[in-house]
Amino acid sequence: MEIMYVYTRKRSEFGRPCSFSDRPATVTVDIPPDPSMASNFVLRNPVDSSVQHTNEMSEHEVNTERVQVESRGVNHVEGGWPKDINPQEMEQTIRFRKKVEKDENYVNTIMHLGTLMEHCVKQNNAINIYEEYFGEEEMAEVEDEPPSAKTINQTNIFDVLLSKRDPNVTKRTATHLSWHPDTCRKLAVAYSSLEFQQNAEDMSFDSYIWDLENSNKPELVLKPSSPLVSLEYNPKDSHVLVGGCYNGQMAYWDTRKGGLPVEVSTVEVSHRDPVYGAIWLQSKTGTECFSASTDGQVLWWDIRKLSDPTESLVLDITRKGLLENALGAISLEFEPTMPTKFMVGTEQGIIIACNRKAKTPSEKITSTYSSHIGPVYALARNPFYPKVFLSVGDWTARIWSDETKESPIMWTKCHLSYLTDGCWSTMRPSVFFTTRSDGTLDVWDFLFKQNDPSLSLKVCNEPLSSLRLQDNGCIIGCGSKLGTVTLLEISSGLCTLQRNEKTLATAMFERETKREKILEARHREMRLKERARSEGQETEVEETPLEDPQEVLDRARREFFEVIEAEMQRRTRAEARGLLSKVPETAWTCTRSGDPLPQGGGQGLVSAFQVKDHMVDDEVAIQEEESQLPKDKEEEEEEEKDAA
Repeated sequence: MEIMYVYTRKRSEFGRPCSFSDRPATVTVDIPPDPSMASNFVLRNPVDSSVQHTNEMSEHEVNTERVQVESRGVNHVEGGWPKDINPQEMEQTIRFRKKVEKDENYVNTIMHLGTLMEHCVKQNNAINIYEEYFGEEEMAEVEDEPPSAKTINQTNIFDVLLSKRDPNVTKRTATHLSWHPDTCRKLAVAYSSLEFQQNAEDMSFDSYIWDLENSNKPELVLKPSSPLVSLEYNPKDSHVLVGGCYNGQMAYWDTRKGGLPVEVSTVEVSHRDPVYGAIWLQSKTGTECFSASTDGQVLWWDIRKLSDPTESLVLDITRKGLLENALGAISLEFEPTMPTKFMVGTEQGIIIACNRKAKTPSEKITSTYSSHIGPVYALARNPFYPKVFLSVGDWTARIWSDETKESPIMWTKCHLSYLTDGCWSTMRPSVFFTTRSDGTLDVWDFLFKQNDPSLSLKVCNEPLSSLRLQDNGCIIGCGSKLGTVTLLEISSGLCTLQRNEKTLATAMFERETKREKILEARHREMRLKERARSEGQETEVEETPLEDPQEVLDRARREFFEVIEAEMQRRTRAEARGLLSKVPETAWTCTRSGDPLPQGGGQGLVSAFQVKDHMVDDEVAIQEEESQLPKDKEEEEEEEKDAA
């Protein structure tokens, strides 16, 4: 029952001051207990109570009155004529013009406007309004500006999924980004979990197209049959996208027809592994594309008929075309200005350069580059110098030239964390970007600094997995392992072409390429010399005739006895020399001096000479015995041979 008390008073009493006074308390309502309801009483022990210590908030909405706006147009073909004059009649129009030209107001107006118009015409002839007088000063100011970047937007897919549509909390990686080709307000992001055998059963397969002006929810949800690993806008038709799935299938979408794929390739003719690269070709119809996967194949498709690929290539660098020898592709590069050439980065760290228009499959693989010791996660050609391309893998980013195959012309230092992606700047030829597994974005400007990046920005705490730059070069998108896409606006100094930058970059590329060519020629010459030396040694070994084992044994025995005999002769000579040194000193003294001999001196002299003669005789006998010893041994060896 609603209790209501109506208080009424006269209008004249409104606004009068109130005079309050104290009074004793009075009982207004007294309800005695009802004994009949006591049996229904239940004692609550304990009693749960809650306290909320927050400010009470209220929601208010304000909406201004909407103004109705409509577009109107006026088409003026032939007007300004009075109603009684027909514009189609030439005589009437001429007569009316002459009448108006004779009017004094018309003459005065034309004279006044003619003076103003003459001044404007003279000014236009004297000054070039399109000439830039202070362009160099502005460039100099841009060069002095330190490089910087700021975060302008973040889209976290998992917050949207949890609050909007996805009941699970499985984190997925933003594997690929693609900007809208016409407007830079839309970004297509492919989401997939690349952890081997770690996919949850209830994991979402959806990918999204985001509108930068409304990042709270995606503009369109793409629903593939398998998570997308790669996703690309069609440069000729911005409503069409092609995507490569985790199970190897290819699919394409038309945003005008919703989020379901228009057509999907069959499993039997698709890749066997995830499609890490899908790129549109510059064809007349705008419906051709090609894809690469870790199964070692490159397939060409026409989206009008995805039931069967139009062409295929096995990435077998032995040029035998065997799928079991193929290298798994993990990145793909295609430059529209070079329509027949493309490059593939493999899991083994080898870059394969291919030519689609070759006659045989073996000729389609033109050359290889041994670039990294790990997977090549990114390949990108310089938009200003297509012969120079960038590769990202392991802990370094390397710059290559088509003219050098053995080594890069430039490379970065080894980082503590491995690199995950990279791309060139679309506005400056000397600037490129790389992402790292520690969540850092590096901006390199090798004209400014070669040893370290010009700018390093910590984007997030989780690893960065993908990177894509807008065509205008001012906004860069970074996708992380947890699915967060961060948009960064870089400073004008990093996206504005500097004075003489093209000339300086060209000179550096040519100088480094020439240096690597000289080193390659030197290494090639050294290898040829080493090969010739090794081949000569092998020829000598082959020309040496094989000896009989018995002859080898006899020669070894003969050499052994010769060594023994030489040692015996040496010892004999040493003993003889020792005996000669023991002759009496007086005998030798008497022989040298011319004084008369003392008594008994002649006997001593005779004794000395006798000793000397005996020593000489002993030496002759020893030499005869030594000369006889080899003859005896030779006779023994001949007898052994006869016995054998």
